[in-house]
Amino acid sequence: MRKIYILLLFVTITAAFSSVFGTENKNPIFFSIDLKKEIGSTTWIYIQKGFVQAQTENADAIIIHMNTYGGEVLYADSIRTKILNSRIPVYVFIDNNAASAGALIAIACDKIFMRKGATIGAATVVDQTGQQMPDKYQSYMRATMRATAEAHGKDTIIKGNDTTYQWKRDPIIAEAMVDNKTVIPNINDSGKTLTFSTQEALKYGYCDGIAQNMEDVIEQQLNAETYELIAFEPTFWDNTKGLLMGPVLQSILIMLIIGGIYFEMQAPGIGLPLGVAITAAVLYFAPLYIDGLAANWEILLFFIGLVLIALEIFVVPGFGITGISGIILVMAGLILSLINNVDFNFEKVQTGAVTKAMMTVTAGMFLSFGLIFYLSSKIGSKGIFKKMALEKTLGNSSGYIGVSMVESELVGKTGLAATVLRPSGKVSIDGVSYDAVSEQSFIEKGTSVRVTRYDTGQIYVEEEI
Repeated sequence: MRKIYILLLFVTITAAFSSVFGTENKNPIFFSIDLKKEIGSTTWIYIQKGFVQAQTENADAIIIHMNTYGGEVLYADSIRTKILNSRIPVYVFIDNNAASAGALIAIACDKIFMRKGATIGAATVVDQTGQQMPDKYQSYMRATMRATAEAHGKDTIIKGNDTTYQWKRDPIIAEAMVDNKTVIPNINDSGKTLTFSTQEALKYGYCDGIAQNMEDVIEQQLNAETYELIAFEPTFWDNTKGLLMGPVLQSILIMLIIGGIYFEMQAPGIGLPLGVAITAAVLYFAPLYIDGLAANWEILLFFIGLVLIALEIFVVPGFGITGISGIILVMAGLILSLINNVDFNFEKVQTGAVTKAMMTVTAGMFLSFGLIFYLSSKIGSKGIFKKMALEKTLGNSSGYIGVSMVESELVGKTGLAATVLRPSGKVSIDGVSYDAVSEQSFIEKGTSVRVTRYDTGQIYVEEEI
């Protein structure tokens, strides 16, 4: 009887442990991320958030569902590095296309599965117009493709007493996907950039199996009968942030910031240009700040630079150290906000990120100068800028003279600042409005002023004490 009690106790304890700790076999979890658009800032956000979520879900593998013609090399390199350093196995299912930057990402994955009729390759670096970039860019891409293929190592092949080592993915084939000068006998000797079909990729080690859909990849290629498939679902903010962090839009926002500030300084009062500049600054810095790229001090550098430039224009005579320092701080704030540095520690900065940031800011600066010159020539002539400047011709036949001497009689009189003078604006004297320039720096609206002098058709005022 005592033995029966001990056996029942053992069975009860075993059942309790099984219910608490789940000793039954757990179904594998696969986490899928779609890369079905141009490789860029948005897809990079997908990968970053997707990998974090996959770890949270304790996924056994990540499967990238790919169909892309390529995109920006810098973001492709960041995604490649993320995949190579992943502790979770990463597979890719090429659903038709893995071209250019897509090929680089696919080669980084642990296994490549392709749909019938799919292609992989054609990784030559081109510019926005589709023209091939200079050889220094191709050289970098060739080395990156080779290194990515080499990262998967070699297979040990034993035949009798002979042992040989063979690349799992031949790095020369990866290089031939970039350079049409790379000749591989019986594979690529036509002088064309290499692109594999599904069958060719399978033959030469750049495809591990053929599948028709994601379920086929998991069930037929990965041999999982029962499993859980979780898909990454990007939010509206993910897509918005990806759009705002694209280099083209960032350059346009910089153009609007600089251009808006310039035109605001040319007109009295606060108007539309300042509103445009503030809106552009918020759209530029907000996603970078939320994403952890832009620190408080980097944004502060930008605004200190703007203050120094304003002081140079309105207070300090000539153009010297104040203006130069302001320009340097503005550019430093814009550039550093794009780089993932921590207090000038650049260890975590991706290769080429500094160059990309400098090119983005420089492009924005040039665009802003072009906008300033263009709008300056168009204001008052036609279109939406017609009402922003005086259009009527004031000729002598209409009773107008070059310089009116009436204002010379205002010297010594007092009045009120009708607008903010910074330093130009309007004053009201004896109920009449006049254009005036402050002898000091800024004079607030409603301040009592006194006319100090009249020179070449312009009255000058100072705050009455």
